[in-house]
This record gives sequence, structure tokens and C-alpha cells, in this order.
Amino acid sequence: MTQLTHQSDMTETKTLSDNYVDTVTHRPGSVILYPGPSDMLYRVQSGLIRIHTMDDDGNGLTLRYVKPGEYFGEEALSGTERAYFAEAVTDSAVDVINPALMSSEDNLMVTGHLVKTLERAYESIFRLVGKRLRARIAAELLELKDTALATQLDSGETMIYATHDELAAAVGSVRETVTKVVGELSRDGVISAGYGKITLKDKDALADIAAG
Repeated sequence: MTQLTHQSDMTETKTLSDNYVDTVTHRPGSVILYPGPSDMLYRVQSGLIRIHTMDDDGNGLTLRYVKPGEYFGEEALSGTERAYFAEAVTDSAVDVINPALMSSEDNLMVTGHLVKTLERAYESIFRLVGKRLRARIAAELLELKDTALATQLDSGETMIYATHDELAAAVGSVRETVTKVVGELSRDGVISAGYGKITLKDKDALADIAAG
């Protein structure tokens, strides 16, 4: 992977308040954070951020998506090193927060976020180890329908911009297997799939599959 310079990936805007260093905008594909030392906390103002890691063979695994109002870079609160990448999936605006300037109210808000993030991590682990791939893909599509990757069609259906490679990284599989399952879901009329996009045709059926 080619490391992008911090300056080329972002445009700084004015400080929001004393607690914020600045608000930074990122283009799709821009790497915001690399593994290593951490000193700042980040909150998504708009867009979508992907937290991911790589194994020794260079295979990517999506750990979670960060939506508007949610935080990432929490390791800065404890001074531990970061072990993941943070990448902008869409055009995104991110608040950069200095933990040393956080009020007690700020700390309480972040603590609540950490609890929710941990709950979601438990759910993701359970899906990976306890559910079949079909259920994991259905759950991931339902998760993405409420993000900046989704758009509402005139028909009332939701279309998600995601490739089979991205889905594979999110559900702990490989593209070829994900493509096969996506094809099955399409034939069942639950979704329709095109190049880089998937339309949710029957969300209730998807929810049933995700729960199975």
C-alpha cells in the first residue's frame, strides 16, 4: 500500500471550539490513521470511516464502520498504540479532539460510545464465529443501509454502493465466495446486484436471514 501524505488527503477548516483542534475533510480512499502512536481522538461529523487491519499476507479485514456522531482513535485516551488503519469510505468531515482538553461531560459521552462500540464488537464476533456466510452478508448489508454508502431510490428501495471485495473484507471471507452468496440472494429476490452496488429488495427477508 502506498502511504499517502497527511497534507494531500485533507483540507483544514476553522476550529469549532476550545475542545477541538480542528475539523478536517477527507476524500474517499484517504488513509486518516496508520498503526502506531496515538495522541488525538476523532469524531465523524459527516461521511463514513472504515476501521480495518491486514494480516501478514496482506489480506484486509474490516473491523467496523464509524458513522456520523461516533468516535474512533479511542486508544489516545489510554496512551496505547493504534493497531489499525482508519480510511475514509466517502467524502467525510472529522473532528480532531485533544483528550487533554475534554470536559467531564465529554468524557462521559465518549465512555457511552465505547460501551456501544464494544457491544457491536461482540455482535460482530458472534456473527463471524457462529453464523453462516449467508447470514453474515445479510447482516452486513442491513448495517450499511444506514450509512453514507446507501441511497434511497424512487421505488423506496435502498441501494448500497459496495463491491464484493469490500463485503468480503467485512464478513471475513473471500470475494469469490461472497459473489456466489450474493448471486444466491439475488436469485431468491432478496437483493439485486450490479457492478459496485447492491439494491435491497426485501429488507424483512434479509433480517430473517441475518437472524438465522
